[in-house]
Order: sequence, then C-alpha cells, then structure tokens
Amino acid sequence: MFKFLSTLVLIFLGSFLTAQDTNKSFTVNHINSEIVPDGILDEPAWKTADSANDFWEYFPLDSIQAKKQTDIKMLYDNDNLYIGITVHTAGKNYSIESLKRDFRAGNSDNITLLFDTFNDGNNSFLFGINPYGVRREGLVSGGGLNLDGFTISWDVKWKGDSKIYDDYYTAEMVIPLTAFKFKEGETKWRFNSYRFDTQSNENSTWMNIPQNQNIFGLTFMGDMVFEKPLGKYRTPLAFIPYINMISQKDFELNEPNTTIKVGGDAKVAIGNSMNLDITVNPDFSQVEVDDQVTNLTRFEVSLPEKRQFFIDNSDLFGSFGGGRDANPFFSRRIGIAKDTADNTLENKIIGGVRLSGKLTKSLRLGFLNLQTGEDLDKQIASNNNTMLALQQSVFGRSNISMFFINRQTFEDYEFQDPEDRYNRVAGVDYNLISDNNIWNGKFYLHKSFAHNSGNKNLSSGAFLQYNSRNWNFFEDIVYVGEDFRSDLGFIRRTDIFKTATMFERIFWPEDSALQSHSFNFFPILTFSPDNDFLNTDYELMGSWESKFTDQSEINVEYNNTYTYLFEEFDPTDKDDAIPLPGEIGYHYNSISLEYKSDSRKRFAYSIQPTIGTFFNGDRYSIQGEIFLRFQPKVFLSLAMNYDNISLPAPYSSADIWLISPKIDVTFSKSVFWSTLVQYSNQRDNLGFNSRLQWRFAPLSDLFVVYNDNYFVNSFEPKYRSINLKFSYWLNI
Repeated sequence: MFKFLSTLVLIFLGSFLTAQDTNKSFTVNHINSEIVPDGILDEPAWKTADSANDFWEYFPLDSIQAKKQTDIKMLYDNDNLYIGITVHTAGKNYSIESLKRDFRAGNSDNITLLFDTFNDGNNSFLFGINPYGVRREGLVSGGGLNLDGFTISWDVKWKGDSKIYDDYYTAEMVIPLTAFKFKEGETKWRFNSYRFDTQSNENSTWMNIPQNQNIFGLTFMGDMVFEKPLGKYRTPLAFIPYINMISQKDFELNEPNTTIKVGGDAKVAIGNSMNLDITVNPDFSQVEVDDQVTNLTRFEVSLPEKRQFFIDNSDLFGSFGGGRDANPFFSRRIGIAKDTADNTLENKIIGGVRLSGKLTKSLRLGFLNLQTGEDLDKQIASNNNTMLALQQSVFGRSNISMFFINRQTFEDYEFQDPEDRYNRVAGVDYNLISDNNIWNGKFYLHKSFAHNSGNKNLSSGAFLQYNSRNWNFFEDIVYVGEDFRSDLGFIRRTDIFKTATMFERIFWPEDSALQSHSFNFFPILTFSPDNDFLNTDYELMGSWESKFTDQSEINVEYNNTYTYLFEEFDPTDKDDAIPLPGEIGYHYNSISLEYKSDSRKRFAYSIQPTIGTFFNGDRYSIQGEIFLRFQPKVFLSLAMNYDNISLPAPYSSADIWLISPKIDVTFSKSVFWSTLVQYSNQRDNLGFNSRLQWRFAPLSDLFVVYNDNYFVNSFEPKYRSINLKFSYWLNI
C-alpha cells in the first residue's frame, strides 16, 4: 500500500514538473500599410510575414503531420491585428451548416484561432471563419477542460472574408486590438489553431494535441511574438440603444397588451484588461427560446445562459461550486420570479452594472449588481442582486477564487416572509489545473446566511480527475447541508452527501475502422446526513463507447438505479394521477443503445432506444435527431423524444412526447430566418417561435419575433406575441 501511495504522489507531483514539448513560435511583424479583409492575400506585406504552419493531425490520428496543411500569417499596427490564412484542401466540395454567424465547428469546414492574451493557460479569445467567409467568435475559460468553459454567445466587432480556389481557400481577418484584453507592454501571446476538413476526414491543430485532450484546450499552445511591445490602446466606449415594439396577449387571463420599450447597454474598456458593462431597462426578447426537455425526475433542470449581458467573463461568476448539485450563482435566476401560485414569471430588470477582467497579471475581478422590479399584484418584490468575485492564480495554471453573493429586498412588503428579505452566500474555491492537463480538480467550501436559518448551512465538495491517453478516472464528493440556500444559485436539493466515481479505459486500435473505444464504470451514491446517512439514491452505470474513423459512433449503456422517495411522486406529471407512495425505495434498471451517423454528411441522424424497468413499472424510450442541409442556405432538423411509462394500477401510465422541428434559412450573411416548433404533452404546450434577423451593420440588428403557444389537447391559444426590435451598436 505504501509503495502504491508513493507512486501515486510521484505521478501527481510529476504532472506539475513535466515540461511540454518544445514550443513552436512565430513573429508578428508591425506594419504601417493597409490590409483590406477581402479574403485575397495580395497585399505586399503578406509576402514578408512569418508563418505558423506544420499542422499536426488530431483526428483520426494524433501522431503524424496533417495531410492537408494550413499556413497562418499575422501582422499588426497600433489599432488592429491582421491575419492571413491559406487552407489546403482536396477540392471545393465544402460542407457548412449555413451562412449564419457563430456556426458550430465540429461538422463543417472551418478554421479557428485561439489567443491566450495573458499567457495564463486559463482563458482565451476565439475567432473562426469558414470557406464562405462566415465568421464566429467566442470565449474559452477554465483552461478549456470541458464544454462548460466554451461559449460562442460572446459578440465583438471585427471583419473577415474568404476566397475559394480549386484546391485551397484563403481567408483574411482584421480584429481590432480593442477586442482583446491584454497587459500593456506585452511582447507575446500564447496561440493555437485548429481546423476541420470534411473532404479529407481530418481535424488538425498547429500544436500537437493528444486525442484524450479537447481540441480547444489551452494546455498545448505555442507563442506569437510581437515585433514591438503592445501599447495602451484608446479606451473605447460603445453604446447600444434599442427600441422594442411588442403586441402580446395572455389568453388565459384575457389580457391584451401593446407596449413600446426603450433601453440600452454601454460598454466601457477600463485600461487594457477590464470591462465595464452598464444596462438600463434591458430587453432579451430576441434571444432564442430554450430547448424544452422531458423531465422524469423530481428535480429542476439547468439550462444554459444565452443573454449577452451575462456572457463576458462568465466563468468568474458561474464556475463556483459543483455545477450540477451546488452552484451558488446561476445567472438565469436574475430576471425570473415566482408568483403566489408558484408559477415562474419574467421579472423586469430595471438596470445594473457589471465589471470584470484582470486587475493584475494574476488577479481577476468580477462585480455584478442588478436591480429587479416589483409587481405588487403578483406579490413579487423588488430585489437587489449583487456578486463580488476574486480569482488569484497560484502554482501556474491553478487558482484560488473567493466570492460573496447578496440578494436583498430593501422595501417592507406585507406579503413577504422575514426569511425571504435577504440571502447571502460566501465561499472559497481552489481550482487545480496541472501544466500538462493530466490532473485537474476543484475543492470548495461555501456558507449561506438568511434570517432564522439553521446551522447546517454549508456546502462543500472535492473533485479530482486523472486523464491520460489510456486511462481516465475521477472522484467527485459533494455535501449540501439541509439549511444551505442560494437564491441566485442552482441547488438541486439539500441534505445530501454524494460520491461519484468514474473509471474509463480507452483503446486506440491501429489499422482499423474503429478509431477509438472505451469501457466505463460510473457509480453514483447519494446519502441523507440528517437521516442517519440513509442511502437515498444510487446509480451504477456501465458503458461501452466507440467512435469510428468515418466519425460515426455506437454507444451501449446499462443502468442499475435505486431511488428512495421521502414523499409521494408522480413521474408522469399527469393531472389527477395517483402518485407513487413515499417513504419507500424503488429498484429499477435499463439498457440503451445509441448510434450517431457521420455528421459531416448533408443528411445525418442519431437514434437511441432505451428499455427497462422504472420505479415499480416499465419504461420504453426512444430519442433521436435528424439533420438535413441544403447548403449554404437551408438547414433542417427534427428532434424527437418518446417515453412510454407503464406503472401498475392504480398508478398512472403515460406516453410522453417531445417533438421539435426547426428550420434555419440564411438568405445572406446578414439576413437570417429561423422557426422552431416544440410540442410537449408533458408541459401541455405547443409552441411556435419564429425569428427574422437583419444585421444591417456590425452587431446592429433588426428583429421580428413571433411567439405562439397553444394547449396540446384542446389546441386553444395560451399566449401570443409579435415584436419588432431595433438595436444599434455605436462606437464613440
């Protein structure tokens, strides 16, 4: 045992000391001439520019040079970073989703560039372009360890275009230096690039990245060295006013309403590394509606944040604690409220500020303050919502983070209970990221404060993961006390002690149609500390996952589940159903088979049937998606989820359907139309959301949005609205 522990410690320490392969680098020359971003590399300055080339294959292999190479050149002046790219291909048969900005990269031809401007291996700016000149930009946080730290909801002004030739395409980008945050006097940034080539069935990267690591991970990066130190850029001020004219009717209350709403945002750069965002009477009516999900559990479902105001540096605010079980700050809580009937309603945001960025090379600051309005008729109080976060880098890429959250009502409302006057949470997190990304982890301790709260008001957790080429395992431990409460957080339930352990063995066959496959064992155990550590839940999962060289996938999963119900529960969520009795445990199991076809194709699909027992009955489910693209103008998709739940009499059985067809039409790079239909008999809702967007100027839009909702069974209308929204991005 001592020898085993000693070996483990040596491996752990070695992960911090092991140096990466020799870094690649290239020089970014300073110029005084103009570059026109038309996609044609005909300016004389490109001929003398240094190159980032010699790309490595990432898929299907990660040990050879890319078959189709890429060459990236960069130049800069006092205002802009200029990028010229030559992408070699097998022909002109490119695959893209549409002409819409902020495309998904994984199933289409494109190239993406990552800029770690503070050289910390934790955060980066992302810019991408495809052969048709369609652009995307985003942010990567948390070292790029997982998709939680990846977002393309961030927007910034820049220019770019592409030009297609017989066996290659070229692209030019002009990105204002004000789009980045960096230290004045900096002489180099860390850089990497990755590319998807559907014709050669090859994904490649500038730096060699092992396939067990994410292609957008920030561990494996080279250097871009500036010919002259970067100066202090002018402080930009952006003002984004809007006007929204909306006509709506709530058919249940028979309340028609027509309003004109005016407001806006302001963005101020403070130095080279801080952002100040100000919002007054914000409006998010143009934001895409959430994808509905079928929920057969007793708990709330977490959905991603899409509102632009909350996106920049969002990891500073939203990455504390355990995201699934004990996240103290969940920005979607701001702007919603519960009425007296416990219905979730939109709650007006009056205004607020958000300050975020780097105070020093190793210290980040985040501050947010938003005021929501009151609705006396529905007994909704006005609240002030505040969060302060600090993140100090330690031991290389790791960091210690602290936060304080305050949700408080300053008015005296007769309808409000004293314990709802305020809620505060404070805590500290240690986030571990080793230099070679083999080890990562999180350790945290949080405490909440509320009127007359009990002393079981702590939340804590420990997570440690080892991720190598052939082995991947982690241990995740979470404790949430019975009295822990975070009104602005996402807490699935309290009074839990939970352990989750995952073991994965990965195989990489040679000269096979199978690119990789793995065996996984994933037990999750949950206990109730207040009930003598009663085992309330367990889920024992075993799976085999495989990926083929044609990018199709086959996965098989077996689940053995136990659930103890403290209270009665109806998993079908039907009206007048007899719920399953509480104070009893239920054992059930299931097996599922999933197939995903090659997503590069113009027609692609996935299907996953599941069969097994469910509580004291049976369940059969099937879910799948179909994708069809008539590129580059039209993209069609259909998502379907069906659950057949059969419980013994007198309990309720049900056929639960969720069907979501969607059509995206891009008339040009600036005019888009999308329509999403969502049918859910569990929610008793048939919803239509149709959006027409005209981007008439950079980050300036005209939206026409139509929403229509009906009851499923009677097809009687619930709610209908149409709005016309105009917003303009003005740089001052």
